[in-house]
Amino acid sequence: MRPIPPVWRSILYVPGNVPKFIDRAHERGADCVLVDLEDSVQPAQKPQARAMLAETMAKVARGGADVAVRINRPIRLAVADIEAAVRPGLSALFVTKTESVQHLRLLDEMVTELEKERGLPVGGIGFGAMIEHPRALAHADDIAEHAPRLVAMMLGGEDFALETGSVPGDETLELPKRLVAFAAQAHGVPMIGILGTVADYSDPDAYRISAERARRFGFSGGTCIHPGLVAALNAAFTPKPEEVAYARKLIEADRAAAAEGRGSFSVDGKMIDIPVIDRARKLIARHEAIERRLSRGKG
Repeated sequence: MRPIPPVWRSILYVPGNVPKFIDRAHERGADCVLVDLEDSVQPAQKPQARAMLAETMAKVARGGADVAVRINRPIRLAVADIEAAVRPGLSALFVTKTESVQHLRLLDEMVTELEKERGLPVGGIGFGAMIEHPRALAHADDIAEHAPRLVAMMLGGEDFALETGSVPGDETLELPKRLVAFAAQAHGVPMIGILGTVADYSDPDAYRISAERARRFGFSGGTCIHPGLVAALNAAFTPKPEEVAYARKLIEADRAAAAEGRGSFSVDGKMIDIPVIDRARKLIARHEAIERRLSRGKG
């Protein structure tokens, strides 16, 4: 069994050893704050970041955001990170340089033991699989179908570009991101990311447009390293009021048609059949899930 995938329109990276970013992360409006123990923390500072983690997690959760932790490779560092991270309040571990189902099963064993030891619900902590090497791309479908605890997938664009000798950007990252997305979508796993690079935070409007394009390709949310981009992600990955209204109109028309024994019908001059109605229902379900999240945050 896997945890129910959360609704994450926006995931804000926060360096795990920088108090000035940690202290204000809860004010930014992100659905998830991803405390980073990997690339944003220098090797000599990783023990300090782990020691801070319990307090860090409590601080970043104050605004109602889910809390995730990005862990390191190799496995020796991952073990230390997991020991520090598995505690009440942790929604997910983002597993860098995910290689295979076997890789995630190995980590699952450790997380399960810690959940039992620490009185946490067994299986409650999810995994976000970060595909960062071209050899892992060949295993994306297997990971999406069989990996334990999987609640999200994403392509680590900067690392993937490094490993392929390419320059990170819209042109070079779109294909691998969409391949990971197809694998995730084939097995009902949310795909996280935008169709481009996340390193450039200088243009929120361009970021929003890229995120909106990713949403049209079925992506569920995006990540950012700058708090100024959270609002752009939330807007891009939230169904617009007119989309919600139209979806409800379609569902109501479908009810009326079904009562008359018709499986297809027209609305506003367009033929409507089962896939269109299913898409409308999914949009309404996502809208309602976002509304529940927002209501919880206000509470």
